[in-house]
Amino acid sequence: MTARKPPPAAILDIDGTLVDTNYHHAIAWFRAFRQHGHVVPIWRIHRHIGMGGDKLVAALLSKEVEEREGADIRAAETALYLTFIEEVEPLRGARALMQDLRDRGRQVVLASSAKADEVDHYLDLLDARSLADSWTTAADVEQTKPAPDLILAALAKLDGAPGIMIGDSTWDCQAAKAAGIDSLAVLTGGFSEEELLEAGASAVFHSIDALRMGLDDTPLG
Repeated sequence: MTARKPPPAAILDIDGTLVDTNYHHAIAWFRAFRQHGHVVPIWRIHRHIGMGGDKLVAALLSKEVEEREGADIRAAETALYLTFIEEVEPLRGARALMQDLRDRGRQVVLASSAKADEVDHYLDLLDARSLADSWTTAADVEQTKPAPDLILAALAKLDGAPGIMIGDSTWDCQAAKAAGIDSLAVLTGGFSEEELLEAGASAVFHSIDALRMGLDDTPLG
C-alpha cells in the first residue's frame, strides 16, 4: 500500500508579508547608498526589496560597485534599518493567518534570509513561536532570492511534505518557481497583481485578511 502523501505545508515569507518592513528597508538602502556617494531613486530601490542584499547592490548600481563597496553598503543598510526596527508592526491578520493554517492541520515554516537577531525580533513581534513549526535565517542559505535556496531550506524542514509559498514580492514568486513549488502572493509589499502573476504566483490577494477569507479555495484550504 502506497504511503499517503502529507498535505502541503505553508512556507511564509516574513518581511513584507507578515511584518510591514519593505518601505523601512527601502529608506535604509537609500541612506546607505547615499552615505557612499550613490543617489538611487527610492522607487527603484523598492522594486528590488525582497531580492537578497548580496545581489541588490550590483542590480541597482554595478558589479564594480559591488566588488568595491558592496560589503560596506550592506553593513550600513543593516545599521540604518535597525534604527527603524522598533517602528515595524505586524501586518493585519498575520498571526491569525498562521493560526488558520494550523487549524487546518498545515505545517508552517517562516522563511527569511535575515540575520538571526532580526528573525528573533519578528518572531517575538508576531508571537509566532507557538504557531510556526520552524523558521530559517541567513545561516540557512548560500544564495538569496531569487535563487531557490531559501525555499529549499524551508522545504528541508518539512520531513517530505510539499510546500506552498506565501510572499509579497516578485522575488518570492521567482524563488518558489525556481524551487519547483507554487506560490500565493499578497499586495502588502507594494508589488502589483500583474507583476506577481507574471513572476509565477498562482493567485494574488489584496491583503492577508483577503487571503484568510479565500484560504479554502487554495491548496492550503
